[in-house]
Amino acid sequence: MKSSPKQPEKNATSTQPTGWLAGWFPLLFGAFLGLALVKFGNVVVLERFVERPVNGYEWALSSWPVVLGYWLLGTVAGLGLIVARWRTEASKWLIALPLVWLVWQFVAAAQTVDSVLTQATLKHIAACAVCFYLGVFALGRYAHPTHFWFGLVVGLAVVLANGFQQHFGGLEESRRYFYAYAYDRIASIPPEYLKRLESTRIFSTLFYPNALAGGLLLLPPIALAVIWNDWVCLTIGARRFVVGVMGVGVLACLYWSGSKGGWLLMLLLALMALLQVPFDRRWKMALIGLVLCGGLVGFGLKYAGFFRRGATSVTARFDYWRAAVRTAVANPAFGTGPGTFAIPYQKIKRPESEMVRLVHNDYLQQASDSGWVGFATYTAFVIRALMRTRPRQATQEPVRFAVWLGLLGWWLQGLMEFSLYVPALAWCAFAMMGWLLARSGKPFDKPPAGA
Repeated sequence: MKSSPKQPEKNATSTQPTGWLAGWFPLLFGAFLGLALVKFGNVVVLERFVERPVNGYEWALSSWPVVLGYWLLGTVAGLGLIVARWRTEASKWLIALPLVWLVWQFVAAAQTVDSVLTQATLKHIAACAVCFYLGVFALGRYAHPTHFWFGLVVGLAVVLANGFQQHFGGLEESRRYFYAYAYDRIASIPPEYLKRLESTRIFSTLFYPNALAGGLLLLPPIALAVIWNDWVCLTIGARRFVVGVMGVGVLACLYWSGSKGGWLLMLLLALMALLQVPFDRRWKMALIGLVLCGGLVGFGLKYAGFFRRGATSVTARFDYWRAAVRTAVANPAFGTGPGTFAIPYQKIKRPESEMVRLVHNDYLQQASDSGWVGFATYTAFVIRALMRTRPRQATQEPVRFAVWLGLLGWWLQGLMEFSLYVPALAWCAFAMMGWLLARSGKPFDKPPAGA
């Protein structure tokens, strides 16, 4: 009896989309998110203060109203619907959690204390969900979406270039331009914006220095991994040069941002990455010790004055967090409405505390804005998604590990910042997590030749 021929085994690329349309989707999605890093870096609760540019100079150099981002995302989503594959091996309940979180935001919105803030926040959270599901069902079909990563790498490069430009005179130039041409034209200027202009800390294209730090936690791991592992069109020497230049640029911008939490989290990510380096254990431990000591000494020297002054921003954050918990306890079911923390905080804040619009903690913001259901669904999604997607073989899956590492740093920063409410960062993070969830559990494979 003649045996039937052996069937080829299915691999991670068996569902790889084909055709010209499929080839355009990751490129356009990555280009959109790269553009978002440059143009949609303001927080959504201040969207009414961002005016449409009036001339070519402002279109090139100023932030854009986030509504333009929603229209662009809608275009990308339309293409994503065409290439999407609705079957996924990822956990169904985990995939559903962002949708549950989104739906609950709309439920909580019915009880809002400020409809303007809530409408702005709802549009943004819906956009986050769209990016996540595009990552799962459309981008997730690509084992190596090299063109997608290229958009993020270019966006990060522009952010770094703007950071350098600000440090070497750009901040002073922006300050002069604002007061000379824009100050009298804008009817109402947020105090946060004026404070940012007067500071020497760089913020690049993002809302403020700590938001820049969030971007420098989220994106550099994947950018460096993709350049080193996937850009095989470059020689080894060229890749070393590009990786070195970008790495130095990231560290310099993080330092100039003055973000204390960002510095410590970057140190943590560096140590976790070094643990995966495949060389002798003794040398690895020595290198880790050197990086740890150097990072802590640098932190101490940089911020010694801050701690001598009493760490005022840390003390202020405890007041924000206390107020968020108090608001959630008073409104356990629905909170006060998405994006409305500033309303109750103005009534219960300590006299010496600075007035803020967001909690500086993305998780407690959910509790304050949408009650304990909002807090539970968002927190459960973050924790379970990070646990589910952690690569088991980091050295064999460097790109996946890099994406996971950046997401870990970004969501840890959410314990002390509000990066969830910065479209440029949140849209990237949700898209990357969607892709990572879609690819988790699939066998790793080598990138295609010439990628």
